[in-house]
Amino acid sequence: MKIAMWSGPRNLSTAMMYAFGNRADCAVVDEPFYAAYLAKTGIVHPMQAEILASQPQDPAEVVASLTGPNPDGKPHYYQKHMTQHMVDGVPRDWMAEVMNVFLIRHPARVIASYAAKRENPTLEDIGFRQQAELFDQFGGVVVDSHDIRDDPEGMLRKLCEAIGLVWDPAMLSWPKGGHKDDGVWAQHWYGAVWNSTGFAGAEGPLPEVPKHLQDVLQAALPYYERMKVEKI
Repeated sequence: MKIAMWSGPRNLSTAMMYAFGNRADCAVVDEPFYAAYLAKTGIVHPMQAEILASQPQDPAEVVASLTGPNPDGKPHYYQKHMTQHMVDGVPRDWMAEVMNVFLIRHPARVIASYAAKRENPTLEDIGFRQQAELFDQFGGVVVDSHDIRDDPEGMLRKLCEAIGLVWDPAMLSWPKGGHKDDGVWAQHWYGAVWNSTGFAGAEGPLPEVPKHLQDVLQAALPYYERMKVEKI
């Protein structure tokens, strides 16, 4: 099975990759369209040169790797994707061949977390519009990161059942220090999860979003609410 997990940034996506990556039967890949996205858009991100050098910049080459044989002969292949990477010129037809899962998170939490690492994110940066668009086009399973943080075992069991995957308790923890398949950008973004060995506890109240990002929050909320009604 090929599992394409779609989220925006700061959505528990790395922890989810570690959870699936700790299964003996599952290979993982970390944001395989990142270099192609930067090359096509010209957007400047931290560690730009290293990212561009570390991955294929041709999206067709990326698609071939995602739809071909699973790495290391593993039965399952978990693909961590960022919805904002699916810009014009990046093929989408291959999504009909994989199990699509959409990982959502309240935009106030996403914006507050993202802004701490990269100032002034826009609606396009955080992927909510693109996530809803991909879901409307291909459908799939929707899971809320808040629910996973609240009950990791219960929600991961539910997710495995929804996608037809046998539950494995190995998904609840992982070794400290990152994963061998982390993207080169991990040293900038993954500090907290590198220091973890499992999912963090339940989330507290929604954070305050700075005044200058309130417009981004209000623009993202309808897309989040649209997806939230579909969650398992």
